Amino acid sequence: MSKGINSHNIMRLALGEQWQALPVALQAHYQDEDNRDIGELTIEYPAWMQLFLNLLHIMGALLNRNVRHVPTVVHKTMDGERQIWQRTITLDENKNVYFKSHWVYAGQNKLVEYVNPMLGLCMSVNVVGECLHYTGEYYVLRLGKLCIPIPEWLMLGHTTIVEQQSADSRFKMDFKLQHPLFGQVYRYSGEFTTVRI
Repeated sequence: MSKGINSHNIMRLALGEQWQALPVALQAHYQDEDNRDIGELTIEYPAWMQLFLNLLHIMGALLNRNVRHVPTVVHKTMDGERQIWQRTITLDENKNVYFKSHWVYAGQNKLVEYVNPMLGLCMSVNVVGECLHYTGEYYVLRLGKLCIPIPEWLMLGHTTIVEQQSADSRFKMDFKLQHPLFGQVYRYSGEFTTVRI
């Protein structure tokens, strides 16, 4: 096992002993070697969310397109103790949309995904059966060394992600945002294969 996996594999740190129960396709997805997820993505949200999503996308958060089965590549690299995710969604031959974030380990079974230098989402992770479950805990506003937790209900609502192996080298993922007043306000789902670069 490489030194990188022992010291910098963010998901392995968060899952601890649960890492061994993670199916091989998901272990490949969360490796700390440079890699790409290649597949298709579907993004769904109600029309009234469009202006809000346009603003969030300018801030670096989420994708502001209602699309089905569009080609998507997620390029992942390690940068010290954080992992950089660069998503490229191809809408047509001449139009790509990008969504970049970085992940850090936050202690115990928690991770934080930052979509810009100031805004992130803290999530806990657990293996349930043969699936990886993320549960949103709170949003994070980072001001220098100060990190201020913001309850989910004050922003977009509760985050859940479920990932499961669909074949030896493929996995499915399903991300949902559920607001306590407005119901499901955002969802993206897809199926991917991870390849090492």
